Amino acid sequence: MTPALKLLEKQRIAHRALPYAHDPNAPSYGLEAAQKLNLPVEQVFKTLLAEADGELLVAVVPVSGSLDLKALAHAAGAKKVQMANPQQAEKVTGYRVGGISPLGQKKRLRTFIDSSAQAMTQMYVSAGKRGLDVELAPQALQQLCQASWAAIGRND
Repeated sequence: MTPALKLLEKQRIAHRALPYAHDPNAPSYGLEAAQKLNLPVEQVFKTLLAEADGELLVAVVPVSGSLDLKALAHAAGAKKVQMANPQQAEKVTGYRVGGISPLGQKKRLRTFIDSSAQAMTQMYVSAGKRGLDVELAPQALQQLCQASWAAIGRND
C-alpha cells in the first residue's frame, strides 16, 4: 500500500484503487493509464512538479494536455515557473517520476488542480507508483492537498 492509499484509508475518503500492467516503454504514463483502465482521458490527471521563484509547486492537470507554466505562475503569484528537476521531484515527494501522486508526499507543497476537475464527480490520479491509479472525488483531493483550483491545463 502506497502512502497515497494509506492517507485515503486513514481519512476515510471514498476511493477505488485501479492497478494495471505498466509498460516501462510507454511514451506517456498518464495516457497509458487512461488506455489500460479504459477511462476518459479528460478525467485522468497527471501530477507534475514545477519550481516557482525557488519554491516547489505541485500541478495536477489532465493527461490529455499539458501544464501552462504562465498560468501556474499567475496562480502562484510567481514571476517565473519552470519544470522541476526530476531527481529533486522524487526526493521531495518520495515517489518515482511516472508514479508521483498528489497525495501522501513526504513534504507538503503548495498544490494547484486544474479547474476542469471541479465539474467532475470522479477523477483519477496516480496512487503513488507506476501502474496504479486511484479514483476519487475532485473535492476530496482538493481538501486533502489543501489545493487551489486554477486554470493551469492547456489542451495540446
